[in-house]
Amino acid sequence: MAIQVVNDSTFKDVLASNSKVVVKFYADWCGNCKLFSPKYKRVSNEAENADMVFLDINAEENPEARKAAGVDNLPFLAVFKDGQLVEGSASNKEEYLRSIMAKL
Repeated sequence: MAIQVVNDSTFKDVLASNSKVVVKFYADWCGNCKLFSPKYKRVSNEAENADMVFLDINAEENPEARKAAGVDNLPFLAVFKDGQLVEGSASNKEEYLRSIMAKL
């Protein structure tokens, strides 16, 4: 599934209309964010994750979304179930991404 790039105004709508949402917060200047992007894209395209929506959000340009997930460093990965934050943390590890996705 394609990763959706969203902003503060569309973030709430996506959370409200999807049960399982995986989010990567990034910044344009963040080298680790850029290095993690291919892994994030590969995981989002796996057939077993078809019931999840994958989002990319620029943390610097979207303070409301950043606050909703408690972003404190980048890249920051978070999962939401039925509009509620389940877990999130600064990480560029695929293992961590998979571990939080398993909680959905």
